[in-house]
Amino acid sequence: MVKYHCLNPISGVGLGQFTENYERTEDYGEADAVLVRSAAMHDLELPGKLKAIARAGAGVNNIPLEKCAEKGIVVFNTPGANANGVKELVIAGMLLASRDIVGGINWVQTIKDEENVAKLVEKGKSKFAGKEIEGKKLGVIGLGAIGVLVANAAEHLGMTVYGHDPYLSVEHAWSLSRGVKYVKSREEIYRECDYITVHVPLLDDTKKMIDRQAIAMMKDGVVILNFARDLLVDDDAMEEALKSGKVARYVTDFPNVKTAGMEGVIAIPHLGASTAESEDNCARMAVLELMEYMETGSITNSVNYPACDAGPITTAGRVAICHRNIPNMLTQFTGTFSASNINIEHMINKSRGNYAYTVIDVAASVSGEFADKLKTIEGVLSVRIIV
Repeated sequence: MVKYHCLNPISGVGLGQFTENYERTEDYGEADAVLVRSAAMHDLELPGKLKAIARAGAGVNNIPLEKCAEKGIVVFNTPGANANGVKELVIAGMLLASRDIVGGINWVQTIKDEENVAKLVEKGKSKFAGKEIEGKKLGVIGLGAIGVLVANAAEHLGMTVYGHDPYLSVEHAWSLSRGVKYVKSREEIYRECDYITVHVPLLDDTKKMIDRQAIAMMKDGVVILNFARDLLVDDDAMEEALKSGKVARYVTDFPNVKTAGMEGVIAIPHLGASTAESEDNCARMAVLELMEYMETGSITNSVNYPACDAGPITTAGRVAICHRNIPNMLTQFTGTFSASNINIEHMINKSRGNYAYTVIDVAASVSGEFADKLKTIEGVLSVRIIV
């Protein structure tokens, strides 16, 4: 029986995927697997039995990835599960920025008690006139699961769409509408587009990518949208650009001390994935990832260990080993099996940075005592006998 613990409320749609071989426990210390959304895990002790953590969402800043890797705990996330929810909010953000809908709604609240409110509306509505997005140019920086959906939706709305992503996957390239103009640099998007939306991870290369230099290349009156990560935009540079009129509106899903009250900013309280459907999709994906790992050893969407499709178990035993990515590990593994007269039928070894993962199918069942022998090998972080 596999015991799992939820550090946050997790959608019942997702938890309903668990079979009778899984049992929910309220005792974090006895969990084999953990499901988490936003709970901070950096200061939590990692239970000795813990084998996997699944984040029902994409961001994993709340999880100590290196610490988990060192203990042989595989951490999963759910990329793309909330993509449609974010896409819809990006489109809404463009419309809010183009039509001054927020300003108009707020103004109506100031006159709502007037007897002649209808006449006042007709007289004052011109202050909130805006522009249509049809025919305008949208630049999408980052063509992952969300960026592709945004680009395709914008094209259907009649926009001319430019896309840039130096790491565009084959899967996402196939999903991208033929009408999207793929460009080789961010600078081309900066120069050409009326609207710019960023959908990239926060890396050294992308931190404050929207800075003074980038903004200087843009058209006057550009609208910038950020539904990816707060630190992708230089807030000081944005404030200057909004005051000068270089940037007409900045729409962000990540309000902070500076941007929450900044003139010209439409600050949304991190609602990108806050839909019932997104929560269901993330929970479902997280649970299925955990089940696949626990039952077969296969790894899909891990953020600290390599992907590994071990396939169905067709032999008498399967052993999964999390270890450091250092020389001579496979030789020591095979030697240990050979010394115990256990025949290896199939072996997969994958690596990712400092860590590696090896799955070994054998012709006979393997005991816990044999697993202990593997654990004594320098560099081995965890050993799991699946059958």
